[in-house]
This record gives sequence, C-alpha cells and structure tokens, in this order.
Amino acid sequence: MKINELIAAPSELTDTAASKSAVVMMTRIRLARNLASHPFPGWAKEAQRRDVLGRCLQAVSSLTQMKRGLAVDTSDLSEQEKQILVERHLISRELCHGKGGSGIVISKDQSCSVMINEEDHLRIQVLRAGFQFKKVWNTINAIDSDLEEQVDYAFSPKLGYLTACPTNLGTAIRASTMMHLPALVISGQMEKVVRAVNQLGMAVRGLFGEGSDASGSIFQISNQTTLGESEEGIIKHLTGVLNTIIEQELNAREKLIEGEATKLYDKIGRAYGILQNGYLLNSGEAMNLLSLIRLGIDLGVFADSQRAVVDRLFIECQPGHIQHGNKKAAEAGQRDVLRGELLRTEFAKVPSPDFSNAAK
Repeated sequence: MKINELIAAPSELTDTAASKSAVVMMTRIRLARNLASHPFPGWAKEAQRRDVLGRCLQAVSSLTQMKRGLAVDTSDLSEQEKQILVERHLISRELCHGKGGSGIVISKDQSCSVMINEEDHLRIQVLRAGFQFKKVWNTINAIDSDLEEQVDYAFSPKLGYLTACPTNLGTAIRASTMMHLPALVISGQMEKVVRAVNQLGMAVRGLFGEGSDASGSIFQISNQTTLGESEEGIIKHLTGVLNTIIEQELNAREKLIEGEATKLYDKIGRAYGILQNGYLLNSGEAMNLLSLIRLGIDLGVFADSQRAVVDRLFIECQPGHIQHGNKKAAEAGQRDVLRGELLRTEFAKVPSPDFSNAAK
C-alpha cells in the first residue's frame, strides 16, 4: 500500500459510525519496546538505526494484523503526508522531526501502527473509536506476542521492558482515551478535574498529546505509572478514573440544562449558523464550533447519525487534511477559506437544530 492509497482508504477514525459514546471518542494503547543488544535510537549511529529499521520493517510487515498495510521509511514521506498521519493520531510529531533511519508500519484500516526508531526502537499502538479498552488490549497484546517471536526484546527480570525514558520502564504501556468534555469546560470545572486526575497519577493533554492545546474541548487522559503494576491493573485503574470523569461531565451537562439552557442552546444554534455560513474559519475556531454541534447531538438537538460526521470533521478540518484536499500547499489564510468551504458544504446537508427534542 502507498501513502496516497492509505489516506484515501476508510479509516478507523475518519470513516466509522462506531463512536457512539457521548464522552469517549477514542481508546488507544501504546507499548514501547526495544531490541536487545542495540543502542537506543537517541544514542545510535546512522548505520545502527538503519539496521534496526530494516529488521523491524520486515518483522512488523509480516504480522497478520499489518499485512497489505503501509510500510515506509519516514524520509520517503513529504511534510504534508507526515502531518496528515499526525492528525490521524498514527505517528507522533517527534517521529516527524527525528533523525534518519526511522519508519512506520500502518495497518490497512489504520487501527494499528508501529513507529520505528522514535524514542524507542518500537512504539506499537492500537486505537479504536469509542470506549473499548478490552478490545484494544486484546489486539495489541496479540501483536506484541507475535512480534516478540521474531525479535529479541530488551527485558530485565527486575525492571521489566527497558526503555529510553525511565518513566516508561516496566510494562512500558500508555493507555489513554480521547474525551470530549465541553460541559466541564463551559462551566469552568476543567482545571479542577485536571488537578484531581494528576493527583491520581494520570496525565491530561490536548488533542495531539503533550504540548498541544485542548481545541474542541477534547482531552487525552492517560496513565503515567508503568513500573510495579500489571498491564491489566493499569487499565483497570485508568478505567475507574475515566468513568468518574464521564459521570462529572454528564452531571455538568445536566446542571447547564437546568440553570443555563437558553444560553447553552444559543451557543449551539450560533455554532450551526457559522458552520453553515462562515467563510473564514481557522482550525481552533472550527474545532470549538464542531464541539458545540457534538454536544448538541448528545442533547438531542441534532440526530445521532450526525455524530460520525462531526468526528470525521474534527480530523478533516486540520491543516494537513485541508492542504491535501486542495492538492497543493496553502498559506494559513487560504486554509481558513478552504476550511470554511469544506464545513459549509458538509453542514448544508445537516438539518436545522430541533430544540423541541433537546434534553430537558
């Protein structure tokens, strides 16, 4: 598979109606692994990195889950293609800007990806739309086991899997969800939630991970501890925290409806109007407007069938996707025009909000 074929193919996050969760948009698990007797990527010389790349591309591509997918050296990708993969949560920004000798293998349905020579030799990840930790864990555990039969992992009986960053030692697992929390943001409670989650050993980041902002009221929440706990224990603890956040978000929505329903529905109606008629929309504004539409879907203002459309547009309104649709590079101002055109076209097909059906 070539990169253009992958971008055009149905994707777990851009072409699915599976995300029926009002709060959890995506579940992801990542495992960090390194090859024994090879220096970590940050310390390796170019020839050593290329040796690891060749070994890992062959091993990962042969896995049943990755057959007929994309396997490529990142140096063969354009900056725009890399950006699209970042926007689809398939690779990290660190891989885009890393040294030579890096690569990526992505499954045909884009639910599985393996980065080679990022911070570690292997960063294996599986993602699914909705709240699906069990399914995601079973899939990534099978991939990890199959891969371990082909390559010798760096492992210590005392410390567990050895990783470039000490914070990943042990299970080397990062489990996370991408959560839509507009009511907590609107009601000014999000800062309190972040502090509480941090105290429980979890990390809260923006849409594209560390250093990114929470456009569209979308947050990534993940575990931080990897040493001294089993994978199942980490996922169980994280699930408990996430269920509490879901409950807080739903409670915040109820309070907004009880006390400020008129203002809330006004925000949703104005968002619909701008998306139908706006000419210039930057990515941050578009994300925030789409967030209000998604909240409207959850409240019954729009049909539930529109949820998959909004979730797709969260990704397709990002800069890389806008430029790809334009077939050529575009400056920020021109992207804003193209983004406005895309959203006007999409929302011309979305029926007007029906506030009579809104949650009471």
